[in-house]
Amino acid sequence: MAKQSKGFIQLEWTCPNCTSKNPGPVKTCQNCGAPQPENVKFERAAEDKFVTDENQIKAAQAGADIHCGFCGTRNPANAQTCSQCGGDLKEGKAREAGRVLEAPPAPPKIIKCTNCETENPGTNVNCSKCGAPLPRAAKPAAPQPLQVKASANLKPTAPKKTNWLLIGGIALFLLCCVGIAFMAFVIPTSSVQGIVSNVYWETSVPVQEIQAVNYSNERGSPPSAAYNVSCRTESEQVCEDKTIDKGNGFAEVVTECHNESNEYCSYTVDEWTTIQTYKLDGTDLSPLYSDPALASDQRLGDSSQTLTVYFDTENGQETYTASDINEFQQFDIGSSWTLSMNILGGVVSVK
Repeated sequence: MAKQSKGFIQLEWTCPNCTSKNPGPVKTCQNCGAPQPENVKFERAAEDKFVTDENQIKAAQAGADIHCGFCGTRNPANAQTCSQCGGDLKEGKAREAGRVLEAPPAPPKIIKCTNCETENPGTNVNCSKCGAPLPRAAKPAAPQPLQVKASANLKPTAPKKTNWLLIGGIALFLLCCVGIAFMAFVIPTSSVQGIVSNVYWETSVPVQEIQAVNYSNERGSPPSAAYNVSCRTESEQVCEDKTIDKGNGFAEVVTECHNESNEYCSYTVDEWTTIQTYKLDGTDLSPLYSDPALASDQRLGDSSQTLTVYFDTENGQETYTASDINEFQQFDIGSSWTLSMNILGGVVSVK
């Protein structure tokens, strides 16, 4: 699998003591001064910005920071002794690294500073007026990788906490739509008297025979009965952008690509194919079906019929399609029926 680094971005972490957001490289909370505990993970910021400063790039490349085994202070990966207590960092524990980080949910448009009540853009980490760290807006969701095509630079959207109220509202809306459609087409809303003025039927009988059917560029393996088979394999490069936690307040954006192969085949299959359809029609109550002569290598396909009844009403002419011949043959010319109409003016049923 080919990998290519696109650069480094700065992460952030949320202080568990005061819930303030802090830049990833900062080791103690800018708001309350509490150190970043070992179990507090880094998160992607609301907006990813690639690091261009050489010192920051070197810090990102240095490796995971180390928490002192004596006082818990976070130290750079290349430090030998703790900056807080002077303890030997060989007894310390390196921070977790290599985790794939997912983009957080979209930030709110406005975040109010808890220190001076100033409203700030949702992407701000610190208050634009007093400089105080802004409170955390939302907890990022768990990672879920997203595959994209080569050269695409898309950021996956993290799954959010299930909003049952929203889901319930959508479900209720859809249920209402289905109910309205059901009422509009199926539920009778009025009735009108109609007199049968005419009837019309049309029947279709297809004749089929085995014919060679050609298929071209079909994805996947051909059927077992296929012949004249010609297949080729095409490779497509699929790439995925991953944001990898370096364990030091930075993440490396890496593009991983691999080839996916798909088989495409052209072939011929012998299939029953309709070669001709025989139709009859009439304006009486006795539909007839054509009875074509068949050759030894032919067969009849599934026949079909359309049975239409025309009614004269006080609102004009209405049409109704009978479900079968037995129903159709009840509609004698001149007979009177009660037509149940839907809200759109269509005939739902007759009696």
